[in-house]
Amino acid sequence: MRVAITGASGYLASLIQIYNGDSFEFVPISRRDVDYLKPESVETYVRDLDFDLMLHMAANATTADCENDPERTHLVNCDSAIAIARACQDLGRRMIFISTEQLYNGKTVPGPFNEGTEPSCVTAYGQQKLEVDTWLRANASNYVTLRLSWMFGLAMPGVHPSPGVLGNVLKALRTKTPTKFTVNEKRCMTYAQHLAEQFGAICELPSGTYHFASSNGTSERDGLSTYEAARLIGEKLVESGIARREDVEAYILPNPDRYADRFRDFRLDSSAIQSQGIELGTLESDIERCLSDFGWY
Repeated sequence: MRVAITGASGYLASLIQIYNGDSFEFVPISRRDVDYLKPESVETYVRDLDFDLMLHMAANATTADCENDPERTHLVNCDSAIAIARACQDLGRRMIFISTEQLYNGKTVPGPFNEGTEPSCVTAYGQQKLEVDTWLRANASNYVTLRLSWMFGLAMPGVHPSPGVLGNVLKALRTKTPTKFTVNEKRCMTYAQHLAEQFGAICELPSGTYHFASSNGTSERDGLSTYEAARLIGEKLVESGIARREDVEAYILPNPDRYADRFRDFRLDSSAIQSQGIELGTLESDIERCLSDFGWY
């Protein structure tokens, strides 16, 4: 199967290609090939492309860019994504669209949220992703939308992870920089290898929208805040001899001010995708597995 993949040099896309190179023929699409500020030319490019499945991962996920320049980022994150989806629909090709937990960052009730929960987002990035999500549900017949949680992992040859909670903790300890982590927030955090290892099964999912996130509690009363998750990572690193307890105390610090006006909870319930045989873990098991995979636990 020929899989066209946008954002091909990004962290998750690189992992997917490394883990599945023997099973799929990947057709990487970079910004040298298409200009996402020009949706019409993007659609023309896709219509002329030879592929069986489209994995659309390219996006500008920088929140500040989306807030400061909503028109240009809308072209990238929304208009070009819909142009690709329209071409796939007309060509009879399946599209896998990468969406985000940020669709729920405006909720005022606690999570975790399942796919039937009405999204509510207060950021331009979330709103742009939601427009594509909505278009696919209304217009596409052969698609998979994956709403991802915050993903994390460690560097591999040729693969550089995006900022994640594990990387932020390691950087704080390595550079001895006091770093604050949000207290007033709960979110899921998922080991990126879950996505890469199960890409083949994801390609075969029934059409629809799925939440892809390892669990972080199941109710309002449980689950870890981002700060508590950072401290948990610190404890695991102490257990493995990678870090000293006094350094965790000195450099992994709480930030009680951020979102103090409204506690944010946008955890995802992934029961639907797990019922299709996709395996996910818990925040704690994912941290332990990641550290173990790289010989640190």
